[in-house]
Amino acid sequence: MFERFTADARAVVTGAVGQARRTGSRSVTEEHMLLALLDRPGGSRTSFAVTALGLTDRRASVETALADAARRGGLTKADTDALAGIGIDVTEIVARVEGAHGEGALAGDRKDRRGRSGRPSFNRGAKTVLEKSLRIALGRGDRFIGEEHILLAFTVIPGVVADVLAEHGATHGTVTRALYGDGGAEGQAKAS
Repeated sequence: MFERFTADARAVVTGAVGQARRTGSRSVTEEHMLLALLDRPGGSRTSFAVTALGLTDRRASVETALADAARRGGLTKADTDALAGIGIDVTEIVARVEGAHGEGALAGDRKDRRGRSGRPSFNRGAKTVLEKSLRIALGRGDRFIGEEHILLAFTVIPGVVADVLAEHGATHGTVTRALYGDGGAEGQAKAS
């Protein structure tokens, strides 16, 4: 599948590997991929969309929101709200666990154990993003997978990354409009 990626999309993937290495993570996550995408230089349709949506200016806020979700053990806002509805205070649980085991104890992936190659592997979520980006590209009639397809994949896969993007105004609809204008509605229907 990687041969179908454009140079920009490949740069996002390799940038995610770099993000994982910098943090000492043993696996590349969808969070690493999002941060790598936000770090890409301007000039592409995707960088224009990311800038138009204000994500570039709020990168630190996005990173903080991702870190907060990791501290909650990867629970989304919906998960946290659902648990609160039955009387479970996730913030209190996180505080107790971190009090006993140290800050970030629920974040997981704290040990630097890599595979034989020394490269971090892609976790299930990151692989899902890549697979969904392929489906989105094919649904739009595109022969190659670009970084715009990766960005769209982030918005349609339920989870922490989609929640954080939505909190920052980047839903599937807003991203599609920023990328393609009104002409994106046809491709949006195909990608679902």
